[in-house]
Amino acid sequence: MRFWEKMQGIDRRVIFTLIFASVIVPTLWPLHLPTAITPETQAFFNAIDSLPPGARVMLPFDVWPSTLAETEPMAVAALRHCFKKNLRVIGLSNVAMGGPSIADRILKRIGDEFGKTYGIDYVNLGYKANYQAVLLGMGSKIADIFPTDHHGTRLDSLPLMREVPNYDSVRFILIVSDNAMVDYWVSLVNARFGTPMGAGVTAVMAPKQLSYIQAGQLHGLLGGMKGAAEYESLIGYVDKANRGMDSQSLIHLLIIGFIVLGNVGHFVVRRTKGRGGQI
Repeated sequence: MRFWEKMQGIDRRVIFTLIFASVIVPTLWPLHLPTAITPETQAFFNAIDSLPPGARVMLPFDVWPSTLAETEPMAVAALRHCFKKNLRVIGLSNVAMGGPSIADRILKRIGDEFGKTYGIDYVNLGYKANYQAVLLGMGSKIADIFPTDHHGTRLDSLPLMREVPNYDSVRFILIVSDNAMVDYWVSLVNARFGTPMGAGVTAVMAPKQLSYIQAGQLHGLLGGMKGAAEYESLIGYVDKANRGMDSQSLIHLLIIGFIVLGNVGHFVVRRTKGRGGQI
């Protein structure tokens, strides 16, 4: 068999091995491929970066464990930006299955990374059922909805929460979500209380949120792993999202290469055989 005929019958094990290598290599050795910054990510970064040190922000971890590959990197990047700016963070979750523990794990890990103290620099309120009542109730008094934090500690014993009775004391809300909770934060909290907010969502959800950007109800948007990678680049912490985008980029290039190679081979073989010649 000649070259182009061989290209028509590449062993699938070769393809799988190349795809496996495209995933593993950037994971172990980041390639630092360039990432173009979208206006929505830049706006998200600017909104956080413009807050003064000591400002209080709220970070809802409204995510299910199944989407952590996309949502965790953006939550981590947002926390790093907040702690780097010495902002104080109030975490919570409106997702019962895994949300509070996800919030607790990420808040503690990044808090320890920056030497932050629980109760002073950050708090995890945890989860309460009936999210619509929760979102509206926190506009009046957070302690009425969350009398204790995720660990059972009374809110009035946490220095940070003594300064935050309701949304009036929150400068910005960073919503990380893989479901319809962004709609409720916008329609119930932004529309009624006017608290500025931005969102980080899965890639499949991002197009829907653009209407909120255009209406000025969201000040910035992170869309999927690409949005998280852009944010990592802006804050100067290259982490999982950038490595993930390196892998995606290599796999996309590999697939394009196989498509081009297969099509060229097909036409060369067909044309040569049609002429009765050898390949």
